[in-house]
Amino acid sequence: MGYGEHLRKLLRPLEIYDLTPGSLSGSELDALGKGLDALSQRMEYVERESALATAEGEGLRRRELLFARTPVHYSTALRRQAIAALLRIGGDCFTLSDINNTISGCGIRALAQEKDRFGYIRIIFPEVAGVPEGFEQIREIILDIVPCHLDVEFYFRYLIWAECEAYQYTWAIIHEREYTWHGFELAV
Repeated sequence: MGYGEHLRKLLRPLEIYDLTPGSLSGSELDALGKGLDALSQRMEYVERESALATAEGEGLRRRELLFARTPVHYSTALRRQAIAALLRIGGDCFTLSDINNTISGCGIRALAQEKDRFGYIRIIFPEVAGVPEGFEQIREIILDIVPCHLDVEFYFRYLIWAECEAYQYTWAIIHEREYTWHGFELAV
């Protein structure tokens, strides 16, 4: 039910207006209803795009303009998470947990791990096998987030022989699934 019908419903009990479509009062209510319907749709759009949790287009684009680099766009949900992570960055984000809270600002899930040597961290992408798509852009964003006094190593996940044995892969299975060498490396 649109606003035109809603206005008719409000005025009908008074029984003093001719509310039939095409009458003067009915046409006026149709025009008012059409304007209120358009306003309602616009307000729904503004409400949706103004909250990061529900933004889909313009709301995300406008937020991304706040940053020097735009996160890689894999999906709307990951884009929202990346923007939220970038908004959490503060001037004192030097602990490993702070870095991990903000590092997904690159656009995909990434984790920083301390290495054995002081001042070195490893960045892993736990949900991606191999080098993630758009890695150059991801790398630049991560290096902007990580404090500059840390040496960063990027670690990419590939299938290893011990996993092949654990999954009980045989050459027959590999040929049956028609893996290329690169495809087989990513079969984690």
